[in-house]
Amino acid sequence: MALTTRRAPVPDTARDTAPAPPSAVPGLQTRKSAATRARLIEATIACLVKYGYAKTVTPLVAAEAGLSRGAMLHHFANGDALIRATIVALHERRLNAFRRASEAHPGDVRAMVRGYWQQLQKPGFIAFQELAMAARTDAGLAAILLPLQAEFSDRFKALAGQLYPDWSRQPARLDLAMALSQTLMEGMRIADLTGAVDPAQIEPLLDCLEASVIALRPAGEPA
Repeated sequence: MALTTRRAPVPDTARDTAPAPPSAVPGLQTRKSAATRARLIEATIACLVKYGYAKTVTPLVAAEAGLSRGAMLHHFANGDALIRATIVALHERRLNAFRRASEAHPGDVRAMVRGYWQQLQKPGFIAFQELAMAARTDAGLAAILLPLQAEFSDRFKALAGQLYPDWSRQPARLDLAMALSQTLMEGMRIADLTGAVDPAQIEPLLDCLEASVIALRPAGEPA
């Protein structure tokens, strides 16, 4: 039998006090992974805005993020997973923006209307519209987007009810005011992007929307 040497057992105190490698630090790897995922989502949004949905393929997204395709696939197994995460991120941004604006300007319809209009100037709106239009004829994309959109609508309505308790007696009016605001302003933004609206009409249209929302406010509530 060949001779072997045995190492003396390492005392528990030595193991407990030995510095952990960076990858073993609690939360560090999780934060790095989250940062890389966020970077890939930002790259997806940028590609959708610059190239459109049809040309937004995984190698292009990886290049936009400054990562290899293999590194990207470590975080998202395929393009569908990345698109799903991007839609979820866009929805979260919209909900957070709505919450911040409502809390910063409680009861101020004018500030809310202008705040949402400014939100629509950001790349996220264009990116989402690229996805929404492509889903009309792409069954695979529709299967991803439509359930997430239904979930977002439910969360948006629930949040509106929390932020505007004064409307609780007439929730149908709140739903109508939110739908009117969203439909008109998003339609205006698309028309603005495609040159279908005179820029000089935008402010008057926002004024009309503001007046309509105030008119829908339940009687007895401050304007």
